[in-house]
Amino acid sequence: MAMTGHRSRILITGGSGFVGRPLVRLLSAGHNVLVYDALRFGRDRFTASELERIELVEGDVRDQDQVQRVMETFRPEVILHLAAIHFIPQCERDPLTAVTVNVAGTVNLLAAAPKGCRFVLASSGAVYRPDEAPHREDASSLEPSDVYGLTKLQAEQYLQHFARSRELAGIATRLFNVVGSGETNPHLLPEITLQLKAGRREVRLGNIWPKRDYIHVEDAAAGFAALALAGHVAPGETVPVNLGTSRQHSVAEILDHLRQAAGFDFDIVSDPVRARAVDRPFLAADIGRIQQRFGWRPRRTLQDAVQDLWRHPDISPRLFGPAAAASGAT
Repeated sequence: MAMTGHRSRILITGGSGFVGRPLVRLLSAGHNVLVYDALRFGRDRFTASELERIELVEGDVRDQDQVQRVMETFRPEVILHLAAIHFIPQCERDPLTAVTVNVAGTVNLLAAAPKGCRFVLASSGAVYRPDEAPHREDASSLEPSDVYGLTKLQAEQYLQHFARSRELAGIATRLFNVVGSGETNPHLLPEITLQLKAGRREVRLGNIWPKRDYIHVEDAAAGFAALALAGHVAPGETVPVNLGTSRQHSVAEILDHLRQAAGFDFDIVSDPVRARAVDRPFLAADIGRIQQRFGWRPRRTLQDAVQDLWRHPDISPRLFGPAAAASGAT
């Protein structure tokens, strides 16, 4: 389904989110893009000139009638489904909402999707059982250890079902940890960044030993764009695809990059209250499939991502309250 030169109709759910916004910016330059988003991060995520290039519809992925109307009027050739409850602690606190948004919302979109379209689901590396070796789509065990991972694995299973029954070209994108400017969830690194920018020189952390595969947000967006437009996926087929870097880094390594970006040192204090009861020790993506089948590879390093975050956090003050306001984050 290589669409070089073709102006496609692309529906993006969660398009104002962390990865969604740079993805919209990429695709709206050459395609007709409709963003379907609950806008819980506010209405100011896009500039006036960006809004002129897209159609923006405020809505909930669980709203059956509205989703059906959007599908019937826009008739997307490609659906990029990024809308979800992503923050793991929130999923653990409120599993019912996580399930209804991440699973039922996905089913609602799949049931309404035009037959034959390409459906790219934003899944997660959290569907895998933790392992020190890079995870392969066709070889690694699927064993989620938290509610978020469970919802994503269930969403993948529904994608397989509806791809067969509605002749969709399905891609289950197992995204690993995203880092960079514009974060929309209260994750560890943006919180530390804003604390340091507000003048703190002591950071309280939980576990710093787990190793993860961290991907720059712009690379993640480019990966989704490649999955939307490149390669061939047959109608009725569902292809799981890792989106990461194949490299593992600990939080301690990230903090070293942050010290370099900030230009000063700071102290780390172990805080058992911040340690997650459920934490996955090792996660990394084998990215051979996305490279070979869809022609994508990462172009930026973890150091690039940390430096970009430090220079231009672009984080809503609503995420972290006074610390964000004091740092001047927007």
